[in-house]
Amino acid sequence: MNKLYLFTVLIFVTVLSGFSQDEQDKQNGLNWPKEIEKNGTLVVLYQPQLESLEGNILQGRMALSVTPKDNEIVFGALWFKATISADYDERTAILQKLEITKIYFPDYKDTTRIERFTSLLEEEVEAWNMIMSLDRIIASLEDKVELDKLSEKLNNNPPDIYFRTEPAVLITIDGDPIIKEIEGKGYNYVVNTPFFIVEKKNNYYIKGGKFWYVSKEVTTGYAETKNVPSDLVKFAEENLPDNELDSISEAMDKAPEIIVVTKPSELISTDGEPEYASIDGTQLLYVSNTSDDIIRNISTQELYILLAGRWYKSKTLKDGSWTFVEPSNLPEDFSKIPEDSEMSEVRVSVPGTPEAQDALLEQAIPTTATVDRKTTTVEVKWDGDPKFEKIKDTDVSVAKNSDKTVLLIDKKYYCVDDGVWFVAGKPDGPWAVSDVRPDEVDQIPPESEAYNVKYVYVYESTPEVVYVGYLPGYTSSYVYGGCVVYGTGYWYRPWYHNYYYPRPVTWGFGVHWNPYTGWGFSFGISFGWVGWGFHPYSRAYWGPRGFYPGYRHGYYHGYRHGYHHGYRRGAARGYAAGYNRARYNNNVYRNRGTGVRVNGTPRNAQSGRNLNNKARPSTRPNNVYTDRKGNVYQRDKTGNWQQKNNNRTRPATQPATRPATKPAQRPSTQPATRPSTGQTRPSNNISTQQRQQLNRSYQNRSRGNTNYNRTRSYGGGGARMGGGGRRR
Repeated sequence: MNKLYLFTVLIFVTVLSGFSQDEQDKQNGLNWPKEIEKNGTLVVLYQPQLESLEGNILQGRMALSVTPKDNEIVFGALWFKATISADYDERTAILQKLEITKIYFPDYKDTTRIERFTSLLEEEVEAWNMIMSLDRIIASLEDKVELDKLSEKLNNNPPDIYFRTEPAVLITIDGDPIIKEIEGKGYNYVVNTPFFIVEKKNNYYIKGGKFWYVSKEVTTGYAETKNVPSDLVKFAEENLPDNELDSISEAMDKAPEIIVVTKPSELISTDGEPEYASIDGTQLLYVSNTSDDIIRNISTQELYILLAGRWYKSKTLKDGSWTFVEPSNLPEDFSKIPEDSEMSEVRVSVPGTPEAQDALLEQAIPTTATVDRKTTTVEVKWDGDPKFEKIKDTDVSVAKNSDKTVLLIDKKYYCVDDGVWFVAGKPDGPWAVSDVRPDEVDQIPPESEAYNVKYVYVYESTPEVVYVGYLPGYTSSYVYGGCVVYGTGYWYRPWYHNYYYPRPVTWGFGVHWNPYTGWGFSFGISFGWVGWGFHPYSRAYWGPRGFYPGYRHGYYHGYRHGYHHGYRRGAARGYAAGYNRARYNNNVYRNRGTGVRVNGTPRNAQSGRNLNNKARPSTRPNNVYTDRKGNVYQRDKTGNWQQKNNNRTRPATQPATRPATKPAQRPSTQPATRPSTGQTRPSNNISTQQRQQLNRSYQNRSRGNTNYNRTRSYGGGGARMGGGGRRR
């Protein structure tokens, strides 16, 4: 049996420092609860319970306790709103412009102390730029985030699907091959592919690792050859990128099959004939000798494969007639796949699972930046005179021969580049940072190559700066049927005249999602093996997100090596076990050298505010919560809830919203005598609805902490593999 070599580069980064990970978390302000001490008064703030996210505005509440000098503990809650910006590389988010909207101390009637506590909280907490774990934020959101508007009418028709039981690699050409001469070399190359395909004397050559292939036809008939012109060998050595992995080919005793395609296609493969293993607790089998996600439903004998977040089914792998499966029509047993299963990673593509819900919520959290109007610029290159084409059923026209996304709306020209909107009166500029995102952009359908710019926003502006942001849709991550999918599924015709300007692609690269690292890809053998990234003039070539937001000259390879790290034999992988894979969503704002300040990271927090620097980690358990009314509860080790009450009687009224200046909680009587540690209301006084709400809050917090710890253990939060760059 021939072995199928599916390789993934594993990069292990060891950070040598004087701090343990827990100590680093404390240094970074990620631990909860936190405490502040001022003038003898100790305030303990428990992990926020997040209520809603709309645009870049996050709202939530926190349980808290205040202990003055006399050691009388007073429990309460505060509500806040803040702007949020995610740093997906570090798996953190910054909460900026934090505003306390309400403060409530249940049953507490000491007016003087209430005002003093309120002033202290306003002074200290509102000065923060609060850093939080992104995993904890996602798990903590209580209200359903409106996600339907994040995608529409995606194309889920299956690509051509190839199946092989021996080593093979899929090479995609973007439409009919475009052949162009390499000046002064005496041979030609294929422009519209990121792979090394060169023609000399009517022979086409492909290099992969130690192997060379030759064919008389550009798209078929490639066979291994030892007879390669010496000047071509030298040219390859000079022009292939550094990521070529000769160590992979050195381990192979047979040249893999080369499959060249010119239309949307995918490759699934096994190490010999498929071998099946059972998934515990289900009537499902999975193929164990592959890195692809292939499941068989025993009851119907249908096969399911997961591609770009979409499920397809067929009766056979070989030359199967694949059809799309609506997420809501998946077999019920898919939702029963155990979290510690070998196939646990597919749970993120099963609607209704916690993994799918977490992935959905991540689609609603923006990455933001502050753009300086004076120093931020853009240059648009045109291949000839500007040509525009109206987008059907919209008031928007899109440029066809520009290197970036340029739109014509109401006699103004708008360009989106690196997540920033620019505006000009003429197509050749001059361009200025725009403080407006035209409403007409929302009309753009997925059928248009400009669809992704719908997910780039302008939030606020001043005469000096513009606050901008983008959602993952800008980098081709969309929502469909309760799951996250990659790409619109449409094929867009590229532009070619003197220059080749590619468009976004969905198929051909084995794109898969992982909750810790985002989108990654593979197409048989590791991409570096086949000269991925080759281009003699550093002109535009493409791949998954390779067109770079705004399809431009150069190549942004935010993806790196592969999806799976080998076969499933051995330890369980996936969502429960965690695994390293390159993340797709490197922050595009980091591509600009000047003019753009990336939000969402401690080093780039707004000036004039503290980054938790007056709050220190508390040694108290993170087991105190508040309900939506402001009542405070503590969960004990047995799972029971105890209400923390500041008086023996329940108040007759609920808290009022804080006015514009100071919150008003005016009691009608003087405070009664209180015990020194705060009263505990018996847990049997908690209503069923309150108990359910508290249990959900506890489960959300626990899941967020679990996901955070897994991310931290498997390379997230600062130990992530380095980002790619662009080439011009």
